[in-house]
Amino acid sequence: MGALSRPEEVVALVKLRVAAGQIKRQIPPEEHWAFCYDMLQKVSRSFALVIQQLGPELRNAVCIFYLVLRALDTVEDDTSVANDVKLPILVDFYQHIYNPNWRFSCGTNHYKVLMDNFRLLSTAFLELGQGYQKAIEEITRRMGAGMAKFICQEVETVEDYNEYCHYVAGLVGYGLSRLFHAAGTEDLASDELSNSMGLFLQKTNIIRDYLEDINEIPKCRMFWPREIWSKYADKLEDLKYKENSEKAVQCLNDMVTNALIHAEDCLQYMSALKDNTNFRFCAIPQIMAIGTCAICYNNVNVFRGVVKMRRGLTARIIDETKSMSDVYSAFYEFSSLIESKIDDHDPSSALTRKRVEAIKKTCKSSGLLKRRGYDLEKSRYRHMLIILALLLVAIFLGVLYAK
Repeated sequence: MGALSRPEEVVALVKLRVAAGQIKRQIPPEEHWAFCYDMLQKVSRSFALVIQQLGPELRNAVCIFYLVLRALDTVEDDTSVANDVKLPILVDFYQHIYNPNWRFSCGTNHYKVLMDNFRLLSTAFLELGQGYQKAIEEITRRMGAGMAKFICQEVETVEDYNEYCHYVAGLVGYGLSRLFHAAGTEDLASDELSNSMGLFLQKTNIIRDYLEDINEIPKCRMFWPREIWSKYADKLEDLKYKENSEKAVQCLNDMVTNALIHAEDCLQYMSALKDNTNFRFCAIPQIMAIGTCAICYNNVNVFRGVVKMRRGLTARIIDETKSMSDVYSAFYEFSSLIESKIDDHDPSSALTRKRVEAIKKTCKSSGLLKRRGYDLEKSRYRHMLIILALLLVAIFLGVLYAK
């Protein structure tokens, strides 16, 4: 009902559903490629949609790159696998992608299916061009080594936090920049900007997933740095208890403020992209990240349950993100939402305000701002608009199926 009370989101949801249907019809017939694209949709529907908009050659490379790293991540995340078994697999994973006969069963649900059918992923990888293979191999090798390092050590300092996020996400930024360059569609972006693209996404996910991660069975693995959380609690798990809500929110705000430092680099990276499909592929997740930061900031519900962006708003962002004007506008509006939630009594409020103002200044100085009207609150529309929204959908579907 929340989505239906926002007509602009209803239309975006319908268009997203139609696009998803078209993607299913585009899955290649070969067994290994069909498996890869089917798995891509199962492990990340929104990511599958933006990948499908890339050119055919680059689309295959990015699809395989993403799935290889999800497989590697599945090994790292499975806390039921003993470290003495896990470590050599992480370190040697870049070699296994060349071997269709290699198999290691771990993970759950779709991720277990991915691991059990790794031969199909390897077969598809071996059909990529040499330049793509080498880029994927390099990033997989470096990421596996970094993951192995942090299996054996905790994230104590902010420096550790940045290093861990570099291994698991900044290197993804490196890899994508190399794949874009190998495809001949982009100049090779700097490692610093590529790294920030990954860190902003990863830090946002780490913040959002606090409760899921802290409650993980058989044991949790947490990446909130002790240097930050120890200012607010004796143990990281204490933040989930209601009696510690005030300190928990202060810690959360400190974490969001830390993530915002990467936003300006992300804007710079995206502004340099030449190919529109590459641009949309990069821009949509970044807008989702700044939007998620806005939802999480000063929100105690991060410690109570699932906090995420509405499906309708997600669909609208996917539909409307076509240019840097859209990116600047979204970053400006979501930064303004964070700013409106800042409590001057919060310990990190001054730094939060400074970083938000820097983001807004960058967006405003572009001269490309336009009003998008993104909001994260419950609908302010009257229920009568639900009827109008449904009528709009009916007209849209009528025109669509009349063609």
